[in-house]
Amino acid sequence: MFRGVVMLHVESAKYHDGYKIVVTFNDGSSHLVDFEKTVFNDSRAIVSVLKDLTVFKDFSIQNHTISWANGLDFAPEFIKACSIKVLNEIA
Repeated sequence: MFRGVVMLHVESAKYHDGYKIVVTFNDGSSHLVDFEKTVFNDSRAIVSVLKDLTVFKDFSIQNHTISWANGLDFAPEFIKACSIKVLNEIA
């Protein structure tokens, strides 16, 4: 086992507007994350349903990441990579 290595987790997420979510990670950072490119550029049906904002807004935190009712989730590292603005830097 790797000691001192902490896996990135989503601690909280709150809908912002459009396809944006404010996400706080277990490393203490908070980010404004924009999923619009992902939702509109990924042609898989499981992702395409998120084009409906009502569906997009209906997410929860499960298994340390953002999840939707259809079973879709993204790795926390991918979510952080979609960040368009850092709201709170790591101390």
